[in-house]
Amino acid sequence: MKIIFIVSFTLLFCLQSFAQLPKESSLYKEILAMDTAFFEAYNNCDLDAQDAMISEKIEFFHDKGGYTTDKQGLLESLKNNICGKVKRTLVEGSFEVHEIPNYGVVAMGYHTFYNKQEPDAEQKPGRFINLLTKNEKEIWQLTKVISLH
Repeated sequence: MKIIFIVSFTLLFCLQSFAQLPKESSLYKEILAMDTAFFEAYNNCDLDAQDAMISEKIEFFHDKGGYTTDKQGLLESLKNNICGKVKRTLVEGSFEVHEIPNYGVVAMGYHTFYNKQEPDAEQKPGRFINLLTKNEKEIWQLTKVISLH
């Protein structure tokens, strides 16, 4: 019985400590605005804006493309494979923000990518998990990205 109590308490503590921030909170709104700005730049091929929002220490995990830590290579890939070809939309109501003490935040949700070259192709939402921290100029930057399609 004691073990059941300890396990239950531990699970309850973990769930409470990783609770999503309320959508009314200033941090939630700030991170949602950052996500919106990043993908506005993504959709309009503004590589300079994307560059400013990606950490030099980026880790990008993609279930189809693999793993990279090369920021310049990532930007080059966006330029060659995304610019003018793909549009991202956030699935309404799916965005979550979780604060990580002594690190930053985790933002996650679902998004859909529309291939402009294949307008009739079926579009399925994919999951994303983004870790963000503030840089020395107090600007939020993507440090780790997990993109699952």
